[in-house]
Amino acid sequence: MYSWGKRITIFLISQNISLFGSSVVGFAIIWYIALETSSGFWMMLATICSLAPQVFISLFGGVWADRYNRKHLIMIADGFIALVTLALAISFLLGFFDIRLLLIALVARAFGAGIQNPAASAIYPQLVAEELLIRVQGVNQTVGSTLALLSPAIGGLLLGTVGIVGAFFVDVATAALAILAMSRIHVQRPPVAQSPKSVRKEIGVGLSYVWGHARLRRLILCILFSFLLITPAFTLTPLMITRTFGNEVWRLTVHELVWSAAMIVSGLFVSIKGKFRNKPQTIAICVTGFGITFGLLGASWNFVSFLVFLGAAGFFWPVLSTAQTVFVQETVLPELLGRVFSVIQITMTGAVPIAILFFGPLADVIRIETIFMISSALLVLVGAIYGLSERRYKARPSFRQRCSRRRSRR
Repeated sequence: MYSWGKRITIFLISQNISLFGSSVVGFAIIWYIALETSSGFWMMLATICSLAPQVFISLFGGVWADRYNRKHLIMIADGFIALVTLALAISFLLGFFDIRLLLIALVARAFGAGIQNPAASAIYPQLVAEELLIRVQGVNQTVGSTLALLSPAIGGLLLGTVGIVGAFFVDVATAALAILAMSRIHVQRPPVAQSPKSVRKEIGVGLSYVWGHARLRRLILCILFSFLLITPAFTLTPLMITRTFGNEVWRLTVHELVWSAAMIVSGLFVSIKGKFRNKPQTIAICVTGFGITFGLLGASWNFVSFLVFLGAAGFFWPVLSTAQTVFVQETVLPELLGRVFSVIQITMTGAVPIAILFFGPLADVIRIETIFMISSALLVLVGAIYGLSERRYKARPSFRQRCSRRRSRR
């Protein structure tokens, strides 16, 4: 049996290998659709097919993550995604180049991700000591950001040399390696209720738990409004670059490099720091920081200043993600972690298409810089409200303190 250090190392290797392959083939599919159709309608369909199924399946994925062995769920989801990709590669090799097959594959891959993500987020406390969760998340963010930096380049290289079928086989190979690595670690089944309920009832238990837990409820609302307001900066930035600074490809490339490099630096910072004393306040600071830096993006006077502000914004992302994830891992009952993470995934995944449907058409009516400034001001407000609500919660006396005061009055 492996020690926890070896187990978490193997797990991180497994997950990042899988993530890398999925990211490479994801870029290849999107770019292939863009090159073949040059259609915004098809790009919209691809985005919906990549996100909507996760919203549907995540609630079930959260229940399964709390009911079954999370290691096995991760391996099954990886295997399912690999089989779908392999079937797609074979169909293309046989001459079936229908774009609709890519959309079907995106739907199937999204279902797999919706099962895998809650289990992967919930498994960390089973693999590593609680006091090291932040450091481990920092390492994971650094590695993930590095791979994110490489994925577009490798996806484009594969698409331009061996074609999209070659990218499919890379994804299958990385999934096989990830499953092999995952099979080398031992993870026990999470604790479950003595009388298991139906999936529908367990979903209800998870939703009731989240809504009845004041701190989780505030966090979910903060995530919802934050993602609605962050989405314009995430999705409209390339459009702003082409409209304001020029439509040269190198500008878009540098934009991606600066964002990924900032996240790598931030991930290293988190892994070295290893501890956040007050995670909710860290979350509030990061949300507020996003608001300020995205507002500055809208006020950029040249491309260099734009990149500086973009890098500052990118630094906040791994810190926010780590503080949010570890706060949930430390706060939630182990037998409910999968369902809580599924609610968080649904909130984040569902907010993006809703925001795109609103802000996308709006960007054709008013300047993107104006959208950035308005959404950033609202984002600062969200961060401030969340931080103040958590500060008031901390200031409230505990149940034990209230009881002792009552006794002293008597």
